[in-house]
Amino acid sequence: MNEDDHRRIDNGETMLGRLPLHVQVSEMLVREIKAGRLLHGEKLVPERQLAIDLDISVGTLRRALSDLEQKGFLRRIQGSGNYIHDAVDGENIYAFFHLELLRGGGLPTARALSATQMSKPPNLPPFGTVDEAFRIRRLRYLDGVEAAIEEVWLDGACASSLTLRDLDDSLYHYYRTRLGVVIGRVTDMVSIGMPPAWAPVDFGLSRDRNREWGYVERRSIDQHGREVEFSRTWFDPGAIRYVARWR
Repeated sequence: MNEDDHRRIDNGETMLGRLPLHVQVSEMLVREIKAGRLLHGEKLVPERQLAIDLDISVGTLRRALSDLEQKGFLRRIQGSGNYIHDAVDGENIYAFFHLELLRGGGLPTARALSATQMSKPPNLPPFGTVDEAFRIRRLRYLDGVEAAIEEVWLDGACASSLTLRDLDDSLYHYYRTRLGVVIGRVTDMVSIGMPPAWAPVDFGLSRDRNREWGYVERRSIDQHGREVEFSRTWFDPGAIRYVARWR
């Protein structure tokens, strides 16, 4: 990553969040593919033009395209160009992230507010193997737009400790790379609900606490078939939509 790319991240002019810039670009392109804005077999514009369009260096773009190719979302044909390949099994970080901007897509980023180890409260559904869990509260964004408020409960057996500075924009990426926990299956229950009392008053959803918002409860299962996570997400249906696609 060159100096200009660091500057753009710091200033928030192009990409947001703490993931490496080439990973953010890769994930943004995956979201465009999943939203149907980039179609299977479609040829991308030449790399230099795409780098200009995204306001990044050609080197960063090539790392992002290499990442896409490794995940099965891109075919690079020497002398011809780069072609979208909408792989069924592509292992992108945000594979289970189903909140989108109303226009479709949007790069997910997040700001963690707290990470607390505590006993599981009685109002949670049963999950995991121990009585304690890590409660993570976050604000989520799509292309920098305030998108959702989230409370995640990770079973205490998954980690000995967890602090705010450890958390990436993608919790699933953190689980996989730092904890060895791979979320392989989720169940989402979608309804409506009031924003939580702990939501910051200056965040979009919490400015009108008398209004109901979109609400998602998620139960997540790891690679060993263990239910290791429960989460609650509140989102603004005026700006964000929940999307599920069958393949």
